[in-house]
Amino acid sequence: MHEVAITRSVLDLVAEAANGRRVRRVTLEIGELSGVVADAVAFCFPELARDTIAAGAELEIRAIAGRARCEACGAEFATPSLLTPCDCGSLHFVRLRGEELNVKSLEVEAV
Repeated sequence: MHEVAITRSVLDLVAEAANGRRVRRVTLEIGELSGVVADAVAFCFPELARDTIAAGAELEIRAIAGRARCEACGAEFATPSLLTPCDCGSLHFVRLRGEELNVKSLEVEAV
């Protein structure tokens, strides 16, 4: 399960950004097409955060729906899967969102 490694990396980024301050809340954006299982991240976060500055921190996960722009007709459309065609039938598109994994924000204790 690669979500354990991803969650560890997120916690490393959080610790670096917190600069020694206790972390109270972490907000992640996980694209629905990213291949990351949000429930698995939520499940392992408390255990991996234990004994770190993020111990006990609340984790908020925001799902980001897939969107693309068709290169054939220029329409923007929802892409609930990686191979969702445009309404015009084209599979030639530019993905606009849905594949991201971002640490959107942190809430830390005041110094």
